[in-house]
Amino acid sequence: MKVVLFCGGFGMRMRDGMSDLPKPMHPVGPRPLIWHVMRYYAHFGHTDFVLCLGYGAHHIKDFFLTYSETASNDFVLRGGDVHLLGSDISDWTITFVHTGLDSPIGERLRRVRRHVAGEEMFLANYADVLTDLPLNRMVEKFRRSDAVGALLAVPPQSAFHCVDVGDDDRVAGITTLQEMPLWENGGYFVLRPEIFDYLPQNGDLIMDACRPLAKEGRLMAYRHRGFWQPADTVKERHALDAAYRAGARPWMVWEPELDDSGLVAADLVPQQLRTEVLAR
Repeated sequence: MKVVLFCGGFGMRMRDGMSDLPKPMHPVGPRPLIWHVMRYYAHFGHTDFVLCLGYGAHHIKDFFLTYSETASNDFVLRGGDVHLLGSDISDWTITFVHTGLDSPIGERLRRVRRHVAGEEMFLANYADVLTDLPLNRMVEKFRRSDAVGALLAVPPQSAFHCVDVGDDDRVAGITTLQEMPLWENGGYFVLRPEIFDYLPQNGDLIMDACRPLAKEGRLMAYRHRGFWQPADTVKERHALDAAYRAGARPWMVWEPELDDSGLVAADLVPQQLRTEVLAR
């Protein structure tokens, strides 16, 4: 399936005052966020990408036009020639489409409609969220349905405590948002082309398309309590970068987790990693 990535926004909450990089190009380890998202999809066999460009488009284009496979693959240098022992993007197809500087997400999707024409369904993503979601299960559940769209639903990420206050102003209980029966949009979508029938010009994907679909009973949610971490702010991106450098990389489902002896570890503990490594 084709993968539409929304990577043209200004990303104001990611600005550090020193760089004009668009949000998906900020690094996590040696590669930018967008690479991690694309590598995730490639792991599940989805290697045909449509990039909805806008602000900072030249940074994204230059990254792929001058891509160095040696940064994340083993290789042999012999006689001055590089012989790769692995490859990241050699089988990827990437379509670069300028979708406007100020376009909302829905309009960006409208402007790449021709690039997903003929698809039974396609994937879409904000390009700034990492997860260990079992994507194949989400896709298969959607495929068996008559829904027009599906989105990843994750527990709220706020660290604030919810306080249950009685009529007498006494606190009856304290809980976290994660413990409540609430879910938020996790930014991973599976869509059928019928989604375009719900998108007005300059519309929003969630409020103008997904909300009406929900009222019609034609929007699905795949609930996931595993690892999910946005990089919407400088702090969140730094947390992901720190986790990468500490070796806590549950979103990198394409790589086996190794213990100190070099053996593949049996399990990751996403919730523990979120608490201990990605704590805000």
